[in-house]
Amino acid sequence: QVQLVESGGGLVQPGGSLRLSCAVTGTFFRIYAMGWHRQAPGKQRESVAFHINAGRINYVDSVKGRFTISRDNANNTCYLQMNSLKPEDTAVYYCNAVVVIGPHQYDYWGQGTQVTVSS
Repeated sequence: QVQLVESGGGLVQPGGSLRLSCAVTGTFFRIYAMGWHRQAPGKQRESVAFHINAGRINYVDSVKGRFTISRDNANNTCYLQMNSLKPEDTAVYYCNAVVVIGPHQYDYWGQGTQVTVSS
């Protein structure tokens, strides 16, 4: 059973920083990709940052230059370093992993962690 365990959310003032972590546990062959999505109240979920095994990284335009995604492959963990946070970054952040089990790929999601940017 594959699970994603997130941590690191919280309340921060505008201009502050937070780092989110997501650890993948369970039995699998490898992780193909990991990323972070967010959903603000009344809005659709959007992809924030994604890291694929081949080294390809994508960011939504609104976070470029402020957020950095990274992976620790030895520990099956993904991080999202968020700097210069703005009130519009307030949302529930979800970790997502594409995991290879046998001949197939499966999509897994974390439980979500709240990030609130407010003075």
